[in-house]
Amino acid sequence: MTKTVDLITRNLDEVLTREDLERLVAPGTPLRHYIGFEISGKIHLGTGLVCMGKIKDFVDAGVDCTIFLADWHSWINDKLGGDRETIRHMATAYFAEGLKASFRCLGGDPAKLHFVLGTDLYHHNDEYWASLIDVAKETSLARMQRSITILGRKEGESVDFAKLLYPAMQVADIFQLGVNIAHAGIDQRKAHVIARDVASKLRVKPLRDAKGEQIKPVCVHHPLLLGLNKPAAWPPQEDQDVTEIFASMKMAKSVKASALFVHDTEDEVRSKVKKAFCPPDYPRFNPMLDWARKLVFAREGEFRVARSEAHGGDLRFSSPEELEQVYATAALHPADLKNAVADWLVETLRPAREAFASRDAQSLIGELDALITR
Repeated sequence: MTKTVDLITRNLDEVLTREDLERLVAPGTPLRHYIGFEISGKIHLGTGLVCMGKIKDFVDAGVDCTIFLADWHSWINDKLGGDRETIRHMATAYFAEGLKASFRCLGGDPAKLHFVLGTDLYHHNDEYWASLIDVAKETSLARMQRSITILGRKEGESVDFAKLLYPAMQVADIFQLGVNIAHAGIDQRKAHVIARDVASKLRVKPLRDAKGEQIKPVCVHHPLLLGLNKPAAWPPQEDQDVTEIFASMKMAKSVKASALFVHDTEDEVRSKVKKAFCPPDYPRFNPMLDWARKLVFAREGEFRVARSEAHGGDLRFSSPEELEQVYATAALHPADLKNAVADWLVETLRPAREAFASRDAQSLIGELDALITR
């Protein structure tokens, strides 16, 4: 049991809660996972490698994994021009295929993943809509208003009423899919806390364990990946909120210059990494060290830096802490760190580049680019 729990919980920011997970695993309850994605742009490293890397851990632990293509949520949140048919097309033609390619980058077999489109889950499904009302009756309007941050909106921001339905729908998805492990980035935490708070009160589609007892979903949150850009205010002030700095620097599809995409060409990967913010002798808020920790060490357990003999020869690090300590002493130059990160990415992302190398795939990416910049 310990090995399964450790594999499920490694490289996460938060588990709600490990004790609940252990109670699921101990009696042999079938473990069912889900993560939902808005269809809002191209797949960057945070989605393609951090998210899918965590899903690889779930699959290796024997968990049944579902990827939910949230086309209705994307429509509610005005993505891709708010056109439902366009969103649905990109969900299946681009996003699902990109996630499968990303999974192959990490040594995973996409055949072990289940993809569910929101439209398919909701169509002629009275039980889903009853579940939605069940969730909504146990949640206050004020709490829904506070939860719009999961849409990338600011708390208190004026929004159309449809966006207040989004959190309740996200929670209802969990129960309708019957998943006992809900997975997302830490930015989706508020929806998951609602799901746990209402779980014991639901009557339409409650979750149950192997003993038939009503349970809360276990909620796991992977870390966000820093983007390529320098923060707006640098250096950070002593009294500045660390969480706020990281949030402002996170990789985002909507901030194209901050993101490296899984199907970028080798030249694009190397060019973007070369231009990345990487302050010398300064480990904190350093995207290259963040990527080494969350991408390389998370998969490999070590990090290698190739250097000429004139610059001290090759280096090998066995932990992110060791790498950061050496970098802080200026014994590792930013250019050498960047080259090592770029080399790893070029090799790791090869399956995704190959999956999107055809003329049709490139045309699809171009179509998506045009929608995003419209």
